[in-house]
Amino acid sequence: MASASPSNSEGGDGGGSAFPRAVPSSTAQLHVDDSSYSFSLPRIEGIRVGHVQRISLASDTTVMMKTLSLKPLIFEIPGFLSEEECRVVVQLAQLKGLIETQTPTRVQAHDQSKLPLLSLSTEEVLGLLDLNQDGLLQKQEIVSHSRSQDGTWLSAHSLRQILLSLEARSTGALTLKDFQHIYAESQSTTQRTGKLTNQYKQRNKNTWLYQGQGSHHVLQILKKRVIGLTRLPLQLVELSEPLLVIRYEHGDYSDAHYDSSPTNPETSCAHTRLANNASSLSEVTCRYLTVQFFLNSVEEGGETTFPVADNRTYDEDGLVQDGIDLTDTQQTCHSGNLRIKPIVGTALLWYNHLSDGKGWMGEMDEYSLRGDCPVKRGLKWAASSWVNVDPDHLQQARYQRLVSQRHQAQSGLEDYSHPISHNNLHQDL
Repeated sequence: MASASPSNSEGGDGGGSAFPRAVPSSTAQLHVDDSSYSFSLPRIEGIRVGHVQRISLASDTTVMMKTLSLKPLIFEIPGFLSEEECRVVVQLAQLKGLIETQTPTRVQAHDQSKLPLLSLSTEEVLGLLDLNQDGLLQKQEIVSHSRSQDGTWLSAHSLRQILLSLEARSTGALTLKDFQHIYAESQSTTQRTGKLTNQYKQRNKNTWLYQGQGSHHVLQILKKRVIGLTRLPLQLVELSEPLLVIRYEHGDYSDAHYDSSPTNPETSCAHTRLANNASSLSEVTCRYLTVQFFLNSVEEGGETTFPVADNRTYDEDGLVQDGIDLTDTQQTCHSGNLRIKPIVGTALLWYNHLSDGKGWMGEMDEYSLRGDCPVKRGLKWAASSWVNVDPDHLQQARYQRLVSQRHQAQSGLEDYSHPISHNNLHQDL
């Protein structure tokens, strides 16, 4: 069990793809050609646990960065923000207004799992999906009713299992008996995979803060430091999610989960959906890395925990041992491999995905499972900055080119102070 002192952490995920759309500033250069992708994704080397390296954030700003873990790559940067800058971010969040986020308790979730599917029998579900009423389910019939961001009746994992079973049948169709068996089997594993992504349990209050042109100068400085820290191209950060600020009160927490999502042919990234020509079955969040900021020092509790950091191996079934669930931070926070105490001004950087070996984003790092321990005394203020990247680099390029074209067209109409209207997305502060 490792523990780090000066450190930094955050709260909830902010949901699947419900985040406000970010808007590029007028300085972003987004001329990207589909046929020739112009940049790769830099990746900081961890070297070894405990290694300290000096990082230049700007011409006159340097910080020390310590490696906390290699699986996943986690770095701690004390003094990333000043106490005054932290105070301003908290005040901006309070001025914007925070929305309560609370998912059902484990008892409630267990009770809900006993309810029938959408209050319908499996026969009734098949009858609704069976568009041609031949008593069989073809692929297109399943796909036509499966698009759901929250997996209301069919999660991406369940869908993949059903489609794989469908392809294995020479008839190319499922009978009612087939559907009942496959769906029941897929749901048993979905209960865990769903919890680890965007359906995990949490309780906090949060709000999104826009960081582009016209926003408070502290928010713009913070974004520039993230660019300097990660060494990522400006346009990636410009087009990523706004800053999520989270307030944890006494007892607030988030269970262990993944900030990003595994990718497969049945899913597409929510942030690039504007450029998605094909019909995707499910939209997921695609976050290459996370940068978290502690905006205050917590009196007791509120640590960020990585339950399986630097484990020799990872086995999802091994998360439950002797009836103890390591993803349940309310009960097992002390059992996590790495816990990081919130210290004001400290930042954490970790990669949610591995490299594909070609300079782009690869598979999701299973070791990046993380949560937030319950606050025992005082308050916890934290913020998260995510960098959204599509694992399909051509899809990312098309998205960036599309946004660039819209920006240029909008700029040509009038001399706007903001490149694209975003009044419905955020409140300038």
